[in-house]
Amino acid sequence: VQLQASGGGLVQAGGSLRLSCAASTHRFSGFYMGWFRQAPGKEREFVAAINWSGGSTFYADSVKGRFIISRDNAKNTVYLQMNSPKPEDTAVYYCAATPRLPPARANPGGYDYWGLGTQVTVSS
Repeated sequence: VQLQASGGGLVQAGGSLRLSCAASTHRFSGFYMGWFRQAPGKEREFVAAINWSGGSTFYADSVKGRFIISRDNAKNTVYLQMNSPKPEDTAVYYCAATPRLPPARANPGGYDYWGLGTQVTVSS
């Protein structure tokens, strides 16, 4: 499975941005999806996850209430809607996938496939 993230760029604090991640598989609905991010000098951290149907979503406390993860299984795509971003949200954002339920959805080690990432820069 190949994952291609897009939609990153420069956004002002308080604005909005939507990231997309397209998967190269016809069995997209069989994959549990996550978004992670990594800022310079920091470890990769969990942002959000969504189950196979899209009926269950999970968020890091730092983005809860501001970001929304969703998926369109017909388009093999998962999204991350970033509302009211803050400068501290600046990072490279990665999408990740696994066909299993991750033992710990916030642990990058629980995901088998990763995209190359897309840079998001939030200006103050």
